[in-house]
Amino acid sequence: MTTSNVVVSQQLFFGAVSGFTSAILLQPMDLLKTRVQQGDTAPGSRTTFVWRTAKDIVKQDGIVGLWRGTSASLARNIPGVALYFTSLTHLRSTMARSPHFSVAPVVAKKEDAKSVLPKLTNQGNLLAGATARIGVGLLLNPFSVLKARFESENFAYRSLTASLVSIIRAGPSELMRGFAASCLRDAPYAGLFVLFYEAIKRESTSLVPSAYATSIHGFSAAAAGGIATMATHPFDVIKTKMQVRSERQYHGLVSTVARIWQQRGTAGFFDGASLRMSRKILSSTIGWAIFEGMLLLSQKMQS
Repeated sequence: MTTSNVVVSQQLFFGAVSGFTSAILLQPMDLLKTRVQQGDTAPGSRTTFVWRTAKDIVKQDGIVGLWRGTSASLARNIPGVALYFTSLTHLRSTMARSPHFSVAPVVAKKEDAKSVLPKLTNQGNLLAGATARIGVGLLLNPFSVLKARFESENFAYRSLTASLVSIIRAGPSELMRGFAASCLRDAPYAGLFVLFYEAIKRESTSLVPSAYATSIHGFSAAAAGGIATMATHPFDVIKTKMQVRSERQYHGLVSTVARIWQQRGTAGFFDGASLRMSRKILSSTIGWAIFEGMLLLSQKMQS
């Protein structure tokens, strides 16, 4: 099976559903991660700090306060996930026609019953994931800035439209704030994710051929998400600092790194790691299980 029979509009829709679902369900984790990362000082026991922060939010705004910034997350995640999944699929389809990145049909055939995505070599998967992620990140970086600031206590944003207009009026530098750090995080994250996702999916299918496709997709995505998250987390901390802090020392990549090192040392680059790890594992499981599952269902309905 291939994705040739699934039109672009369907892939965009499946990706949008995936992005919507994960954003709604997991927003509290994103909110708490941003709050953990925005400060300069060590929060003491991270578990205690997270629970205290969550308790304060609920006390002040009620349980719905944990979903602060959801509108900004949806504005970023729905088009972002839709464009990423679709562009990644088509980029892999293009690369699969190249002898440098294509996988022999005999190898690819083993997975066909549980996956409709194009099959590439490890190098191809690494390159495709990184390239697609950077392209989408470039287009939607303003919404990433907006999302981070909505979740932060440092900005009193209430209206999505007014907040976006405010960032636009501040100029191109604000629209692209933290993009360099985002690239350093997202390119290796996406490349490693696709590499490990496909490898784990291939081995899982071989070891447990009777397993449901959704289970294979979910397990593979969870494992790949965890590995890629820990490898790239320091750049997530750097990106968040650059997007939510207005002080001069957080206006550049190098100066932000220096400031974090000065204030916290190595530990400062792993603030919020457990929250991001949990969120990425869950969002990867939800996102890829939905996307590949809907692609498979669409293919079966058309065949």
